[in-house]
Amino acid sequence: MFLSTYENKLDKKGRVSVPASFRSYLSNLGYNGVICFPSFNNHSIEAWSQDRVEKISNSIDNLNPFEEKRDFFSTSILSESTNLQFDSEGRILLTSKLIKHAKIKESITFVGLGKTFQIWEPTIFEKFKVNARKKANLNRASLKWEQQLNK
Repeated sequence: MFLSTYENKLDKKGRVSVPASFRSYLSNLGYNGVICFPSFNNHSIEAWSQDRVEKISNSIDNLNPFEEKRDFFSTSILSESTNLQFDSEGRILLTSKLIKHAKIKESITFVGLGKTFQIWEPTIFEKFKVNARKKANLNRASLKWEQQLNK
């Protein structure tokens, strides 16, 4: 899983070192990179493994082929996705489009979200994190353990 939060510097060419634990997780899935696209909800970058993107693609394919939503999702996720391979030093090269969307300047915060992770500009993420914690606290009763059926 992608867990924890890490901060790294963006170099002048737009490269950043992905946390070793994140690279290890992706490597265990048989993948030497990550697929990134601009987040719908925030000024951040969504980072997913290949199998996760295939699941969302399958979900889109299950929509009616002539339904508007299918085109919206395909355009917003799949056409905006970029396959970023790790170089020999474990870095990815972020596109200028992704950097601009996330308002990244010099530093990057990697945020583990379990099956996916996000890439943020650190000060924007800190503001989001404070708000997210407040909302999580207000909604904590809705998070329940999966019930085991007694047989």
